[in-house]
Order: sequence, then structure tokens, then C-alpha cells
Amino acid sequence: MKQSWFKNTIASVALIAASGAAWAEKANDTLRVGFTKELENVDSYFNSSREGVVLQRAIWDGLIYRDPITNEYSGNLATSWEWIDDLTLEFKLREGVTFHNGEAFNADDVVYTVNFVAKEENGVKTQRNVNWMKSAEKIDDYTVRIHLKEAFPAAIEFLSGPVSMYPNEYYAEVGPSGMGLKPVGTGPYKAVSVVPGQHFVLQKNADYHDSPKGKASITNVDIRTIPDVNTQMAELFSGSLDLIWQVPADQAEKLAQMDQFTVSNESTMRVGYLSMDAAGRSGDTPFTDLRVRRAVNHAINREELVAALLKGKSKVVWTPCFPSQFGCVQDTAVQYEYDPEKARALLAEAGYPDGFTTEFYAYRDREYAEAILSYLNAVGIKADFKFLQYSALRELNMTGDVPLAFLTWGSFSINDASAMVSQFFKHGSLDDARDDQVLADLTIADSATDDATRIEHYGKAIARITDQAYWAPMFSYNTNYVSTNEVNYTPTADEVLRFTTMTWN
Repeated sequence: MKQSWFKNTIASVALIAASGAAWAEKANDTLRVGFTKELENVDSYFNSSREGVVLQRAIWDGLIYRDPITNEYSGNLATSWEWIDDLTLEFKLREGVTFHNGEAFNADDVVYTVNFVAKEENGVKTQRNVNWMKSAEKIDDYTVRIHLKEAFPAAIEFLSGPVSMYPNEYYAEVGPSGMGLKPVGTGPYKAVSVVPGQHFVLQKNADYHDSPKGKASITNVDIRTIPDVNTQMAELFSGSLDLIWQVPADQAEKLAQMDQFTVSNESTMRVGYLSMDAAGRSGDTPFTDLRVRRAVNHAINREELVAALLKGKSKVVWTPCFPSQFGCVQDTAVQYEYDPEKARALLAEAGYPDGFTTEFYAYRDREYAEAILSYLNAVGIKADFKFLQYSALRELNMTGDVPLAFLTWGSFSINDASAMVSQFFKHGSLDDARDDQVLADLTIADSATDDATRIEHYGKAIARITDQAYWAPMFSYNTNYVSTNEVNYTPTADEVLRFTTMTWN
């Protein structure tokens, strides 16, 4: 780690102390947490950021819960469920549950939520999370059926993750914007204050139902958005924060040497990759040429990136999905060894003996992006580097205006390949390949009820995607969590901060 960072951090601590900042204490039972990325809308269906997932799991509940350690499913807002046929799931709902605003939870809430988010025109940001549902039907006050558009064997996994239940009366009145400002759920924490993109205050739900999530121990959680990691660490030193996460590896290593902090590293399902505009959506671009895309793949030294920058539990990834996800077949993926000479030869063969210049976008981990740029520059690909907020880059991606980007995807922690490969390669707004063969295989894989058929067609899709080098998958992420020694927390491998499992030492 650079000494300049440490000196700057200490200087920042002095300034904060001089300004009279209060030291964080557990005496008032308030956990102070730092977020890095701005969350534009707390409504869990209208953001696609990791910070949004964290708040979703705290404020809302789904029908089903998946244990992050054992991966076993259990009832949450539902007490039981069964498949009536390949296209119909029936749920018995938990009685006696109330939303934070006092509304009683029943089948009407499930029906309203599902019917709203399943309509594409209502604009849910991550359509993959909801577009497999056709509608919901009330059988009685505590029995409901969800109808699928087609067979979707990953339904239980999605219902245990990003599909939360909303209060029908309140949501009908305020909509996504109102839910974003004054969130109302049934979860273990209530949102008592929201300043969009800046500040979120949660309070323990004393009336939380008998959920497998467990009841919260810490009464208050105060979350502030602090984009600069050095400032986060300065506030951790000064006592203004109790917990930060997504801390870069070199800085986490330094903090781990200090007695006053606890540093934990855990793997995640997040994959870092380069996306290239193979379909030419952004205009006349070199990336429509297969040789150029393969050159990019050969230009990246993945092993060095992992060893030097990510460290921890990160690994090299060759697939457009996370290896543990069901259907993320590793054997069919084409692997591109680091070979800058071969990359230069492919560029020359494609008509770029002197390379070319392109726009290059990223939204996080500037150090990683700059390292990737150095590899590309070494083979002749020069870049006009544009570092944007996540929400701004996502909108550009959706309109097809990005020729080359360093992106990441955490699959909403869904352990199924459909949550990643099908999110980006089924001709949706984020698909820069538009490959009909891939679409055909993913359509079969997503809807087949036989595991072997699913694996076969995911394998074919992955083989095609990697052979055509539509992406350059690079690595999995790990996450460093740093807290004061007063905080007791064991992170899980799904990259979800669970405030309910945090206690004071």
C-alpha cells in the first residue's frame, strides 16, 4: 500500500477530530455503516446495486428464505408451497404478519406485488428477476398461486432472493417513487429516514414475525454514502463509523495489522468482466470483429490481476457466470491465455496493425480499470476513459451506447446461471451480442425441468459466448469487511450485509 494513502488518512483523522466529530459508541445502540455507491431509489425493484440488495433484505421479506450457509430453503412470508403443475406454484401464507405501517399482510399483497412487477411496462430495472412470472391469483386470504409464463425451475431461488412482497394499499397509493422515499415492508428493520443517495436510517422492527432471518439485536443502523474509501477509513479511525466494506485489498491488509480493527475477507458471487459491443449497437466499432474481441481476451493477464490487486478469495473466471451457479458449466468455456503477441497479431489481421482508440467505461474500482487499460494499451488499444456513476453507466448500457466497459455483476446472490448469463444474452436491453444461437440455448435451459437438459444447453450457450469472445470474463470478487472491535459479525459468501446477524461485543 502506498505510504501517501496512510499519511492522508491520518491527516484526515486529525481534521475530523478537530471539527469535533463524535466517536462512535455502542452506548446508544446505533451501528454506523459506510456505503460507497449512491443508491438512487431504495425501492428494491427500481435499483440494481448491491447496496439496494442489502437494504432489500433488511426492510422487506420474500415468500421463501434461503439459508446462506446451508443453501436450504424454508418458509418466510409463506409457510409452505407446492407445485400444482409446471406453471403454477401455490403458497400458504403466514398469518399475523403486519407491515411497518400497520397494514396486515395477506394474499392481496402478494397478488398486487406480483401482478405489478411482472408487467414489463411498469419498468422494473432488472427484468430477469421478475419476467418469468405471468400473474398471481388469490385463492383465499392466506392462499395464493403464482402463474409462470413458462416452466422456470429456478423460480424458488428467485423467490428466496430479489422478489419481495409489498403492501398493496400503500404501494398503489405512492408507487415506486414514494416507496423509495418512505419504504414500507415486513422486514426485521424499518426505514425511519431516507435521504436518496446519501443517508439511510433503520430501526429494529420490534414486532418482527417468526422469520428464519431472525430478529435484530442492534436497535439502530445509520448508513451514510461516502464515495471515497479513504474518507471512509478516516472516519473509521476517528470513531464516526463502526463498519465499512468493499475495502481495497492493500488497505485492508494494513488495517488488519492494527489492534483496534477486525478485518474479514469473504468470497462473493460477483464477476468482473469486459463487455464488448459485438452487435454494433454503439455505431461503427472495432468490436464487431471477432478477431478484435479475441485480441482483447488475450491481452488481459487475469492471474496477475487476481494476485496483485484483488487478492483474498478471488479467483480467475472464464465464464459469463459465477462457477458455483447451477448451470455455469466450466468445461465448455474457451480460455484465452495471456499472450500480448497473439493479441497484436489478431489486431493486425483485423486491419489494426497500429491499434485503435475507443471509449472505455467503468463505474467502480478505478485501480482495476486502470490496470486493465494498461494491458490494452500494451497491445495498441488506447482508450478515452470515462468513469461514471453506476446508474448513469447502466442507462448508457441499456441504450446500447457503450463500445467497451469494465463491469461487474453479483446476480442478486442468486445461485443459478440464469441470473447472470440469461440476464445479458437473451436479446434484452443489456445484450451487446444479439446471438440467436445463444438465445435459443438459453431459452431451453431456462425453462427445462430436467437438470441434465438445463446443464446441456447452458453449456452450449457458454461455449458459444466464450468462443465468440462476446465478453472477457476476468475474475471473481472478494469483499473485505472492516469494523471496530466492538462489532461482532461473520460475513457470508453472498455479499449481503445482514444487520440481523450483527451484535455488539
